[in-house]
Amino acid sequence: MIGCGVVIFDTESDCSDKEQELTRIQAQIDSYTLKNEDLQRTLENDDISAYMERIALEERDYAYPDERRFYDKSRD
Repeated sequence: MIGCGVVIFDTESDCSDKEQELTRIQAQIDSYTLKNEDLQRTLENDDISAYMERIALEERDYAYPDERRFYDKSRD
């Protein structure tokens, strides 16, 4: 009888772990879906130049020639 209780406990624990993993994966899917919709809108609007500019500025840390950027290095 004790062995059966342990197996049930392990199964419940496994189910809980799988539910948490499923929640995490669903959040990733939702994030990718939003990103995909944004990219699809960009393609449909034929606005590739604006998209490339946004990526350069936001993700690649490019700046306009007359733009000044300040970075707080005290947080590193």
